[in-house]
Amino acid sequence: MSIEQINAMDQFRAILGADNVSEDPDRITAYETATFKTDKSIRAIITPESTEQVQACMKVATETGTQVYVISTGRNVGYGSRVPTCDQAVVMELRKLNRIVDFSEELAYVVIEPGVSQAQLYEFLQSRDSNLWMDATGSFTEHSLIGNIADRGFGHTRMADHFGQVGGMEVVLPTGELLKTGFGRFENAKGEGVYKWGVGPYVDGLFTQSNLGIITRVTLWLDPAPEAYKKFFCSLEREEDLPELIEVLRPLRLNGTLKSAMHIGNDYKVLGSVQGYPWEVMQGKTPLTPEVMQELSKKWDFGAWNASGALYGSKAEVRAATKLIKRTLKGRVKKLQFIDARTLKLAEMVAKPYQWFTGVDLTQMLKLLKPLFGLTKGVPTDSMIASTYWRKKEVPSGDLDPDRDGCGLIWVAPIAATSGANAKNLWHIVKTVLLKHGFEPTVSITLLTERAMDCVINISFDRNIEGEDERAMACHDELLKELTSNGYYPYRLSIASMGLVAGDGSPYKHLLKGVKQVVDPSGVLSSGRYGL
Repeated sequence: MSIEQINAMDQFRAILGADNVSEDPDRITAYETATFKTDKSIRAIITPESTEQVQACMKVATETGTQVYVISTGRNVGYGSRVPTCDQAVVMELRKLNRIVDFSEELAYVVIEPGVSQAQLYEFLQSRDSNLWMDATGSFTEHSLIGNIADRGFGHTRMADHFGQVGGMEVVLPTGELLKTGFGRFENAKGEGVYKWGVGPYVDGLFTQSNLGIITRVTLWLDPAPEAYKKFFCSLEREEDLPELIEVLRPLRLNGTLKSAMHIGNDYKVLGSVQGYPWEVMQGKTPLTPEVMQELSKKWDFGAWNASGALYGSKAEVRAATKLIKRTLKGRVKKLQFIDARTLKLAEMVAKPYQWFTGVDLTQMLKLLKPLFGLTKGVPTDSMIASTYWRKKEVPSGDLDPDRDGCGLIWVAPIAATSGANAKNLWHIVKTVLLKHGFEPTVSITLLTERAMDCVINISFDRNIEGEDERAMACHDELLKELTSNGYYPYRLSIASMGLVAGDGSPYKHLLKGVKQVVDPSGVLSSGRYGL
């Protein structure tokens, strides 16, 4: 360690206090661990408690040439968790910046810091008996809202596009300067937070999926609860019927019948959500055979593809949308079911008799349906985390920590225009590559916007089995190559993917390189993140 670097650590302690600067080897090892093999080492972990401390630390980093890698709560499982993209970095964790700074019930917004989690905001709204909904991902309830916004993640409600709901930002630049976007740059602006564009060039997007600044505050728009809400489910018996389903759903997304993101998971996706890998039935062999999958799909009563969506609006709007969906999907899907709070409660009451007469374990299936129902109302849940243990032979009964427990998971999430042809091509690529490498082709397709769909692919394995890390990464690399060569580029990247996605064009790179040189002249912030 150089004299400058030693000096930086001393200055960090002076700014933050010794308790907020950790060089503990065990903690550092945990932060160097993800759900796939990584090779980056960490020098220390610093935990500021205010924006002013973030500014002071970045001034020190710039003056001493100390590389800093920023995380929010470090729950970015499957994309790299807390592991930096650069070696020997000081990890700056923002979990202690966890204030809800401002809130307006009338204008439906909240101002939050990066340590504010999904659970914290939900509990905040509940404690005020608010009529507003937030949007949640299927990740940890302690997942940072701003962390997800910074990676342009998505959820399940009408507000599923998280970055799209940002009304303005406060950003610390790598030099320690403080920047406010939109109308926030004017001290007396009455439009701050409610009109995102401000006046002049719109710059908020520069601070997502980049290393150009540290987001320390966001104005996040919320959604007034609708008068009526209903969720629906359906399935396809044959995997080859997926393109037709996409084609009939697209007009419903375009004309506003489907106002929120709609998710379509394959049989592997649903199975992984309700149970672990059937090691005993498979006699220790992988991947799962079609014959065993067929038996399990009968037990759990799911199809080759399984779709779920939600309807929002007035009672009349939801009634009309229900009729249109029934008419559109009639004869095309298996078991179209509509569920509201009343029917969900009824299903819980009849679950046991239903199993006696049909053999279908409805009680266990409800463990999946209830969280999905909640997510489309903005209710966070930890229930999906168990699926990251798919290939593990044992799942801890207490706190789940996929990084700690050696769960193997790599996400790849390409985007395409919503069409049956694209769905067919994506499924062919995923199925071919993953089965070739011995992994189950677990996929969910989300009608993310009116015109675009996202295909989330998870490569699941057990990191404690020798050779699995290498085999999974080989699968990831080939999958990414096949997808991008066919025009299917991810909407976000894991740290394993950031050096592999090319083709973004020299003018684009030139522009961002110029911006980086201006805002981070010493190159100290999160080097390598998204290729910058």
